Amino acid sequence: MGLATDTTQRQSMLAALTRTGLSSRFGGRRPRPAPLSRHPLTWLILLACIASVAGAADVPDEETRKILVEAVEAASVADLYHARCRGDVSGRRMENLNKLLVGKLRITVLTVKDDLFPERSYRRAEQRLEQDFATILRDVGGCQGAKESTLPEQWKNRYEATLDAIRALP
Repeated sequence: MGLATDTTQRQSMLAALTRTGLSSRFGGRRPRPAPLSRHPLTWLILLACIASVAGAADVPDEETRKILVEAVEAASVADLYHARCRGDVSGRRMENLNKLLVGKLRITVLTVKDDLFPERSYRRAEQRLEQDFATILRDVGGCQGAKESTLPEQWKNRYEATLDAIRALP
């Protein structure tokens, strides 16, 4: 019976020490900082950051919007041709365009597809671009017909021209 009493006493002492923080390995409980949500300065900084990001994502004018849509379409067609007819599935042109857009305008290709394409959805935009490319490829006689035509060179020139137009933006 003495053993049970000792165990109960130990448990109650341990509970008391835990409540006071004296059982801590570092010699006591450290004060807990107030959550960030209680600091008004935190909210002001957060709102300023959101406003600056939102302002950076705005495309300035209609001409720039057209250039961006044209660039994404050109990169898509060039990558689809290389993927389907040349076996190069790297998506290099779209990746290079994305790097340029992020560096120059602080937007991505997906943002362009979501916000500037008529579909307002990057998935539907990608579907349409693939369907349009398949139609063009079928009309010229498949990959062999495309290789024999001047289309690959036209697609490459279109892609490079749109990249140059983006580089020339202010």
